[in-house]
Amino acid sequence: MKDQPIDINESSIKKYINSLRPDDLEIRKKLDFGYDYDGKTFILYEIRPVWNNPEEIQHIEYAKIRYYKSRQEWNLYWMRASLKWELYQPFPKATHIEKMITCIEEDQNGCFYG
Repeated sequence: MKDQPIDINESSIKKYINSLRPDDLEIRKKLDFGYDYDGKTFILYEIRPVWNNPEEIQHIEYAKIRYYKSRQEWNLYWMRASLKWELYQPFPKATHIEKMITCIEEDQNGCFYG
């Protein structure tokens, strides 16, 4: 997560990620959540130790939300087992990022949380 001024969209993502994070710091060592943001794309991920090397921490990406300025819309993607991003169906596009967050939370097709 970046230490830059937070825009309204990043504020929404940060609030969502914070709602997922365990309160117990010991649990966070085994499972936590985070995001990266480059100004147009959010990548959401789990943070957890590698199963056979607990000292090594991995980020497992599960959602990508990208803003297309020319169309003024957000697109939602999920990570396939092939490690390729695919547009999320049934609701891949929206004009407000909150709708993308709602789609991830509802996870109708089991794409984000399994």
